[in-house]
Amino acid sequence: MTNYIYPKFGYLRSKEQADGIVKRHPIVVIGAGPIGLTAALDCAARGQPVVVLDDNDTVSIGSRAVCYAKRPLEIWDRLDCAAPMVDRGVSWKVGKVFFRDQLSYQFDLLPEANHQWPAMINLQQYHLEEILVAKCRANPLIDLRWKHRLISLKQPGDHAILAVETPDGIFTMEAEWVIACDGANSDTRKMVGAEFTGQFFQDRFLIADVAMKADFPTERWFWFDPPFHPGQSVLLHRQADNIWRIDFQLGWGADADAEKQPERVIPRIRAMLGDDAQFALEWVSIYQFACRRIDNFRQGRVLFAGDAAHQVSPFGARGANTGVQDIDNLAWKLAMVLRGEAPEALLDSYHEERAYAADDNILNSTRATDFITPKTKVSRYFRDAVLELAQHHGFARPLVNSGRLSVPTPYATSALNTPDEDLVIGEMRPGTNAADAPIAIADKPSWFLRCLGDGFTVVTFGNATDKTEIAIGPLAARIIRVGRDIEDPTGLLAARYGASSGTTYLFRPDQYVAARWSGFDEAKIIDAMLRATGQDSAQPGAGQKELAA
Repeated sequence: MTNYIYPKFGYLRSKEQADGIVKRHPIVVIGAGPIGLTAALDCAARGQPVVVLDDNDTVSIGSRAVCYAKRPLEIWDRLDCAAPMVDRGVSWKVGKVFFRDQLSYQFDLLPEANHQWPAMINLQQYHLEEILVAKCRANPLIDLRWKHRLISLKQPGDHAILAVETPDGIFTMEAEWVIACDGANSDTRKMVGAEFTGQFFQDRFLIADVAMKADFPTERWFWFDPPFHPGQSVLLHRQADNIWRIDFQLGWGADADAEKQPERVIPRIRAMLGDDAQFALEWVSIYQFACRRIDNFRQGRVLFAGDAAHQVSPFGARGANTGVQDIDNLAWKLAMVLRGEAPEALLDSYHEERAYAADDNILNSTRATDFITPKTKVSRYFRDAVLELAQHHGFARPLVNSGRLSVPTPYATSALNTPDEDLVIGEMRPGTNAADAPIAIADKPSWFLRCLGDGFTVVTFGNATDKTEIAIGPLAARIIRVGRDIEDPTGLLAARYGASSGTTYLFRPDQYVAARWSGFDEAKIIDAMLRATGQDSAQPGAGQKELAA
């Protein structure tokens, strides 16, 4: 690297290691990458102390994951991290696909206005991790432990026993729950004997991070069979600090060690940019990707997230974005279990919902990979025909697949959803992540998602109730009344939720829709809260019994 100076995070010997005591922690996170750091912040935001173990003492080497989508930005905003990421990164929403030297197709990821966050930002992973590390270090509930390597894990019953290697030797610690975020080659996964199923792809791709000043627009450009790299594909992204990410498809038989050498990389870049281009190599890597996932995201007291749980091809930015959404799904459930507000069985819904999302991402990623790297002459002819037709005919454009960009997967079949009874509300079905919209509070502009916060929330339109909270046992939900507590000055909130007077939504702590009705009914809301927390009593009429009592 020539521009970036890697920070060094100092190793500290923990008091429990120094004193020779075995301490049990509520949550231990393995891995201090974007997913592990997000896990620590989200659990801490819900009042849970967290220990993070990482075998390194710096941020990721190279830019690695660079594209972060709107939904993770909304999650990071809840954790007070999104603004510095957007300020540091490069925002974009337009992608262009070229076939040979002609524009074949272009798309806009966020064509409508009035959203707080951009459709995508590009930001090198090391910058993103620095932001997350700073937030973690400022949080008294988070204990970041660098140069701590997990070397064994046992699960005797109601906790996990971890042997951890440090520069001062090996010591033992315990955890009620372990969140494994230690990447695609997860040692934790091997320790619990979990299986990965799916497929490897033979194609190899070269990543080159190039420092240069260029007049390319801030867009995603993807070439099929370009004149400067015939028969293969190329992807271009702008990052922060005038760093450009260029991906070159190399084919099945590429020699990874040879292709990483500057004498092989530089001619490829010159063929693309021209002989007079001024640039410098920042980082070079070769990747061969897989589409697969773990058999169960929960392995006893160990919960897997991010690349430790699933892998996809990089086309479509589904890796880190999906991992952040894993944590968004897990943290509230784990906090409720630790507080005794929900049964341990609620954690099984983490696998149910996030494995469903992983399968959706794997399907989309596999389809993109098959389009980008056709395996037969027939599929190659089909792809090229689609790319030619897309230049002039709209019907062919949806078939172009250079990596469909990451979007949240609705939990359409989740057991935590309360099925719709009404037929009058639009697209925001149970299992869908909340849509943002501009609102006003006491005449001051704000955003809807910021009102939802990180607990159960009921949102009702109009004067359906005078209550400001609904509670059952340890569970409680705030009530937000649109038109009284918040205003909808543009009408976009009502439009995005298909709302009329009386329309009522229940949102989960991860800002997903748990239930919706055409009118406000407290008993139904209680039933839906119980169901969304995996309570055995979540049967129709439970809310009526509670109110009667």
